[in-house]
Amino acid sequence: MAVIEVDDLTFRYPRATAPAVKGMSFTVGKGEVFGFLGPSGAGKSTTQKILIGLLTGHGGRVAVWDRDPADWGSEYYQRIGVSFELPNHYQKLTALENLQFFAALYSGPTEDPMALLDAVDLAADAHTRVGQFSKGMQMRLVFARALLHRPELLFLDEPTSGMDPVNARRVKDIIRDLRAQGRTVFLTTHDMATAEDLCDRVAFVVDGRIAALDTPTEHKVTRSRRTVRVTYRNGSRLHHQDFPLDGLADDEVFRTLAREHHVEALHSQEASLEDVFIDVTGRSLA
Repeated sequence: MAVIEVDDLTFRYPRATAPAVKGMSFTVGKGEVFGFLGPSGAGKSTTQKILIGLLTGHGGRVAVWDRDPADWGSEYYQRIGVSFELPNHYQKLTALENLQFFAALYSGPTEDPMALLDAVDLAADAHTRVGQFSKGMQMRLVFARALLHRPELLFLDEPTSGMDPVNARRVKDIIRDLRAQGRTVFLTTHDMATAEDLCDRVAFVVDGRIAALDTPTEHKVTRSRRTVRVTYRNGSRLHHQDFPLDGLADDEVFRTLAREHHVEALHSQEASLEDVFIDVTGRSLA
């Protein structure tokens, strides 16, 4: 069941010399974590704003639960949650007061604000003014706010930005729990490790188009070298030697090396998701 359907999407900003989005098509299924990756200026933010309902006037078809986001009205925001990369809180209110204020805006049931703060390790700072929070703390708070009204679909932009490894793992675990509950996540990030950890499929966006769309594993395998690197010890020194992956079991040199030397490690020459990003987009993550 598709939650999001995008078919031949185009969008041009007024007075722009070229479209920001050029014939983009994809679907996102229920319970899927869908990664939307690409360099700055590729059209990711524009597409996300259209899906959220912040931009109108697009060409092609965009449907969330079979309706254009712009046609949903205020009911749409009862069903989706949004976590922006740049936090936008009331700085003079405490963390708890921020969540209580936003919870009051929803007509349906909401999560317990203190339980959410505890889930993102902010319970001890519940009564601290948000203006005193670090960026990582503010990011955890905006993530918690996106979960307040139990949304069926979440749009998460760099959800682990500015966080230490422990809290980044905490947020990732919550996202995995959301997927297990059948909720859908549309994730944009430049953190390839986060994308690889969380995403069921990843779309790479280049110049307003999707250049590649597949599972992280398929992305990596199709761009990997079909070789195995053997690291072995000869006396006191470490050496390595590469062998073709095809026919490895019948390779006599490999078998001899394995018999006569102490093998320390075997590594397939698999591409990383960062390698895929560079290959597909032609740009580095820096």
